[in-house]
Amino acid sequence: MAIAYPHFIASDKPPVVNPPRISPLPSPHPPPPPPQVILTQDELKKIAAYKAVESVESGMVLGLGTGSTAKHAVTRIGDLLRLGKLTNITGIPTSRMTHELALSVGIPLSDLDSHPVVDLAIDGADEVDPHMNLVKGRGGSLLREKMIEGACKKFIVIVDESKLVEHIGGSGLAMPVEVVPFCWKFTAERLRLLFEEAGCLARLRRDGEGGEPFVTDNKNYIVDLYFERDIGDLMVASDRILRLPGVVEHGMFLGMATTLIVAGELGVQVKNK
Repeated sequence: MAIAYPHFIASDKPPVVNPPRISPLPSPHPPPPPPQVILTQDELKKIAAYKAVESVESGMVLGLGTGSTAKHAVTRIGDLLRLGKLTNITGIPTSRMTHELALSVGIPLSDLDSHPVVDLAIDGADEVDPHMNLVKGRGGSLLREKMIEGACKKFIVIVDESKLVEHIGGSGLAMPVEVVPFCWKFTAERLRLLFEEAGCLARLRRDGEGGEPFVTDNKNYIVDLYFERDIGDLMVASDRILRLPGVVEHGMFLGMATTLIVAGELGVQVKNK
């Protein structure tokens, strides 16, 4: 029969009125640490976007970026306007898509003709090198983005850590160039030859696999350049591209970013130029 209270067993020893407390021995198998929370890429983008919006103040003229990261910033600004935490904000959208999103969340809009100086622009990037040079435009809005972000006093770039590269083109993904549709094949071939030593491939962007050419908001085409190797001096590369007849603009944003916000598994990093 089980004995519930063993201190009732008869013994010749005098009873101990106040037995000393004995701390339990540490377990040889400590409990496992709590499971690590793995954030999705979109959650990291949202964290970076919200951090950037902390720099927005009432009365500002804002450049509103385009893309999956920038949309979080635009939505957040709309939320703060609705809550009365921001007032008298004027947004200048970098694409038709952002224009529609901004209107849907209640951000009043204007353009560079009415506001040639922009207080702050917030946008994402497709690549960021160690010197805060960027590749942008894989969403197709590089010309309007460069016009608006080139007119701003401060340009905050928001990315998740997957966008960091050792050099421009280092991701192996596209560096877009906006070109006029007229004789685009001729222009694409001249672009390829410019960077032949870097193993350049020039490909017209299309809507879907084998679809019609992708058309920008400005009624132009985009030729995507892919590099196998570093293209060298970026300012020289920029100048060579822009000198080609038929080229409208390229997706290298050089020396434009003033603040970089990177969200990663270890937190948010902020780098100022």
